[in-house]
Amino acid sequence: MFSKEDKYVIKSLRELKGYSARRLIREFPTKRWHLSSLNYLIQKIDETGTVDRRSGSGRPRTARVSSKINQVEELVLSQDDKPQSHQSLIQITHETGMSLTSVHRIVKRDLSLKCVKRTLGQELTAANKAARLARCRKLLHLYLPEMVQMM
Repeated sequence: MFSKEDKYVIKSLRELKGYSARRLIREFPTKRWHLSSLNYLIQKIDETGTVDRRSGSGRPRTARVSSKINQVEELVLSQDDKPQSHQSLIQITHETGMSLTSVHRIVKRDLSLKCVKRTLGQELTAANKAARLARCRKLLHLYLPEMVQMM
């Protein structure tokens, strides 16, 4: 594999001095370049005049496109006029038809949000709160005053 600097050195030597792949291997024996890789790179330089990737090359994005990102954003966040209208990741996957991992990637990478699973909790009554406060005060008396920071 070639580093970015190597590619630009090869490009300049090819364009300025007309070096072939074999000549480049002789000039740079410590680089351990392969002849076929150099031939491919030189062919690319001759055809396009650049060492950069062609635009549009590579696998096209299908799940994380802007339209789907906007769709997930509307579903994952509560709307201003309707609080508690957000949906879980699994609900979003059912509604959009996207995979769970794609939805998770959109939420995490594109929207910069954290996914937390909703959990049920019990509601505390006034008696529960009073009992907790009494137990906390009792626990604080077990420690020395220097060891406890009071708020």
